[in-house]
Amino acid sequence: MNIQVVLFDGFDLLDVVAPYEVFVAASQVTKEEINVRFVSVDGHKLIRSGVNNYPMEVEGKLDLSKKGIILLPGAAGSLIEGDPDSIPMRLKKASETELGELIQKAISDPEILVTSVCGGSMLMAMTGVLEGRNVVTHHMGMDLLSASGANAVHARVVDDGDLITGAGVTSGLDLAIYVVDREFGPRIAHEVEKLFQYEKRGTVWRNSGALPVDYHSNAGEEEGESNHQMGGSSKHQSDMDGIWKVVISTAIGKIHVTYELKVRDNKLHGTATADDDETDVSILEDTEIIGNRLKWKQQVKKPMKLNLNFDVTVNGNTLEGKAKTGMISSKLSGKRVST
Repeated sequence: MNIQVVLFDGFDLLDVVAPYEVFVAASQVTKEEINVRFVSVDGHKLIRSGVNNYPMEVEGKLDLSKKGIILLPGAAGSLIEGDPDSIPMRLKKASETELGELIQKAISDPEILVTSVCGGSMLMAMTGVLEGRNVVTHHMGMDLLSASGANAVHARVVDDGDLITGAGVTSGLDLAIYVVDREFGPRIAHEVEKLFQYEKRGTVWRNSGALPVDYHSNAGEEEGESNHQMGGSSKHQSDMDGIWKVVISTAIGKIHVTYELKVRDNKLHGTATADDDETDVSILEDTEIIGNRLKWKQQVKKPMKLNLNFDVTVNGNTLEGKAKTGMISSKLSGKRVST
């Protein structure tokens, strides 16, 4: 069994060290041959982590011909939005290297089990491979994970068949012990737990078994809120119509978009075209007009695929507002360039 633990610039130390040691311990208590290696996409010997730039040595390149298990960590770094050394930016940079392409290939290979710890699932989301998949990440990234089209499950470890993901940093221990249990059996996993004096935490979520009864549905509340919003005052079409140049400032980069907006019979219609790709056009959905406020839903593809909710205020030839997904909010501003 080959287990490749991937390092990239800015990786989180604990995300890789804890699972690595679990897998090595498993190799010592089973007769099955387990080869555990730190790897990178280019095979460079030293990769600097996001924790005080601490360097770690790798043994070679990530090799998809070595069937088995791949583990993707998250990043460590600044929490300041827009900082080039922030966690989201480091993950984004990693996704834009050859690693992004290798993740796409690995996730589609039935002979490879892809696993991740913490922000490792966000790294995968940035490559566009998690739409419709059951996954988890650090609690601060769950909204963004949902917006990417994934089914974000609030669990410590989520098993989605050929994809197993862990939540926050320390869940790497739990994920690795669960993987040992699933792949090599409970007696091997139990032996590792005894060696570490640690017992795996939490129930591993799998898409199986009876469905729980949902007593917390707020569909009625949302419907009532929507009906209330739709009762907002009308706006003359010329106040909204035109071509608008807009900049959306997200945690992983700025999005430059051209909007064509039209109001007909108090209904907002519009399209959004990415300034760097004229083929990237999306239609505004679930639009609302509330006085000089506009609301709509829209999917963006860059800097990663996201489903966003927009709430903007128009003042003459300028607009400003927010694009949100859950608790994550990105500021936007723009101006009308033609009518």
